[in-house]
Amino acid sequence: MKKLFLLVAILFVLTGCTCVQSSSIEEILNQSMNSLVNVVNVNRKGYSYYLPRGLNIKSSKDYNEIISDEKYLYYLYVDIVSYNSKIAFNYNANKEAYYSASLANNGQKGYIEINNYENDQYLIEIMYNYAKIEVIVYERDINKCVAYAISILTSIAYNDNVIENYLGDDIFLSSEEAYDIFEIVGSDNYLQFTDEVTETEEVNDPDYIN
Repeated sequence: MKKLFLLVAILFVLTGCTCVQSSSIEEILNQSMNSLVNVVNVNRKGYSYYLPRGLNIKSSKDYNEIISDEKYLYYLYVDIVSYNSKIAFNYNANKEAYYSASLANNGQKGYIEINNYENDQYLIEIMYNYAKIEVIVYERDINKCVAYAISILTSIAYNDNVIENYLGDDIFLSSEEAYDIFEIVGSDNYLQFTDEVTETEEVNDPDYIN
């Protein structure tokens, strides 16, 4: 599998697919959602995911994580309750947004919404595969950050047995910090679950996004 991944990475470089800045947001999203690469390097209780090269895990608490690159913080929320219940979701595009679209592939649904935040910055919200990432970026970095975020979300793999056992103990259901990934956060409630996080390990691994 590792050889397959490296081969795919080389092909991306040779064909120029790493040039996310010259791609449209739709192309970036479709490329990741339709990728056949299946590699993970971060394991958590009930789920795992792939952390692209250039990103580090700054902190982790329950099912919330803060991930960073050299400029920005990415807030990841994983909703194992919705996953376990297979909650249905529908999204209507926001015509007032900088970019807004529903996401769907192989039975997975979600959305992306990008809105002007403040000081020439934009709030990116992507929900997919029962998880969500939020990040505030400058316009010039929107494509790169979308590519990072969707790469993580599409790589998430759930462990049904672990999740069922965990929810059976009513640990997560009783938590006061459960996060609704289906909510369109916008600028009013952004980053409301970032307190009391604990520092954790940095993970570095090659990926096709540079």
